[in-house]
Amino acid sequence: MFFVSNAYAQSAGAAEPNPMVTIAMFVGLFAFMYFLIIRPQRKRQKEHTNLVTALGKGDEVVMTSGMLGKITKLEGDYVVLEVNNNLTLKFQKVAVHAVLPKGTIKAI
Repeated sequence: MFFVSNAYAQSAGAAEPNPMVTIAMFVGLFAFMYFLIIRPQRKRQKEHTNLVTALGKGDEVVMTSGMLGKITKLEGDYVVLEVNNNLTLKFQKVAVHAVLPKGTIKAI
């Protein structure tokens, strides 16, 4: 008993948490997740979908890999890029990161 402290029973007046507070915390957490994570991601996804559907022949684009090129042909879900005078590569449309202003590739 030299190093052991005495154990006492807990008092009987412990309050139960209010279930409305718990529900309000869950609703608040969901609202936080929606406005800071889900909504901005949906907005970016919608903008990217609009960008991909608006692609056309002759557009200068940047791919997600960083490659620059000019679109020479659209084939369903694929796009054919001319990256050099005699070099063309085929990519998926969803890999397009951004459309550049006309003449950007020549200026680089």
